[in-house]
Amino acid sequence: MMKKLYEKIIKYKTYIGLFMLIVLIVYSGYEYYNKYFYIFKDPIKIKNIIMSYGKYSIIAFIVLQIIQVVVFFIPGEIVQISGGYIYGTTLGTVISFLGITIGTIAVYGISYFCGRPLVHKIVSKKDFKHFNRLLNLKNKKLIVFLLYLIPGIPKDILGYICGISEINIKDFIIYSSLGRIPGIVISAYFGSKMYSKNYTLMAFIAIIMTLLFIVGVFKGEKIVGKLTKK
Repeated sequence: MMKKLYEKIIKYKTYIGLFMLIVLIVYSGYEYYNKYFYIFKDPIKIKNIIMSYGKYSIIAFIVLQIIQVVVFFIPGEIVQISGGYIYGTTLGTVISFLGITIGTIAVYGISYFCGRPLVHKIVSKKDFKHFNRLLNLKNKKLIVFLLYLIPGIPKDILGYICGISEINIKDFIIYSSLGRIPGIVISAYFGSKMYSKNYTLMAFIAIIMTLLFIVGVFKGEKIVGKLTKK
């Protein structure tokens, strides 16, 4: 009995290790969120926390981005803005993109290996039904790109849904990453203007972002449906 159990553990050691890593990430994210929830609403407070890690601050920021993707109820836009506020537009964009990409891969992996039971527990029936319907349309690559491009659509839960869909991880990473880039750049740019206190430009960007967000919330899915309809 013990010998067979040992053989199974050896056979599936990669999957067991991955599962334990996933559990650790989710647990760490939950604990971090509970402890620092108030901070996630303020880029300045995020900066103070990140810079307290000294020469490891960039690593700390990347880890924060990974956590905010996996634990998707953390406001990602504020973290992205914080990247620009702390590191400027270029570096803020690069490290945000790196952390978000790693987090996106982790989310897909969690969903892929844990399957539908987990996804149905963390994603509402309404969201699952809507996004699953869109992902079953013909041009799946374009759909993933548009869903991640349009503001106001809950992007991080999409990773969990895509993980149990017909979209392979390669296409998912490529097209979700391409869709995220404009939003990450704009958020980092906005954050950099916070640091330089260019309030006029900040107000203009904020108005545009808000309008796009509102359009995305109320019309995002319809836009995707029309653009991918053949």
